[in-house]
Amino acid sequence: MQFRDRRQAGRDLAERLRILREEGALPRPVVLALPRGGAVVAREVAQVLQAPLDVLVVRKIGAPFQEELGVGAIAGDDPPLFDERTLDGLGLSETDVAGIVERERKEVQRREQRYRRGRPAPDLQGRTVIVVDDGLATGATARAALRRVRREAPGRVVLAVPVGSPEAVELLRGEADDVVCLHRPESFMAVGLWYENFDQLTDDDVLQALYGPRAVPAPPATGSAG
Repeated sequence: MQFRDRRQAGRDLAERLRILREEGALPRPVVLALPRGGAVVAREVAQVLQAPLDVLVVRKIGAPFQEELGVGAIAGDDPPLFDERTLDGLGLSETDVAGIVERERKEVQRREQRYRRGRPAPDLQGRTVIVVDDGLATGATARAALRRVRREAPGRVVLAVPVGSPEAVELLRGEADDVVCLHRPESFMAVGLWYENFDQLTDDDVLQALYGPRAVPAPPATGSAG
């Protein structure tokens, strides 16, 4: 199973969630996208469920010598959530990555300010919060997101993704009330392998997902006079 792009994945995911809502399993839903990749998927979900759409910015904490190798994640102003086993295996302490944590916290704040445009974070108390991403690899960022949501006293927490590694899905069942994952390939490797089109997204892409195509002004026309 391979999705054409994030929009198609979002529509497929939305259909599964629509059925759950009709069964009464998703009362008073609000959809939180994990940007950047989750924003496009979440837009489709929010439209089908006719639910409010917002963002929850989470950043991976990478190892000092290889940033793609995650040793933890950070959400909002919460303390960082570390993978202690990975830290120990790399011979690292939390002090060793303190500078990376501070940098990623500033990036979380920058993105929240840009994406929300001065709006306050949504009130999640008593709501069904559906956290959406474009896929689960290790589950580190999703785990940080779910714990952040729990602090807001929601009525129910659902993690929804089009594709995820079986290990990550099982890990996160202990963090959410329900995990909806359409595809759990045994040979997972990476999220992008399960999409025909998995382009890197920009802040402007997130803004368009949140506010529509007119959220980002078109660049001025250029050309020579005459």
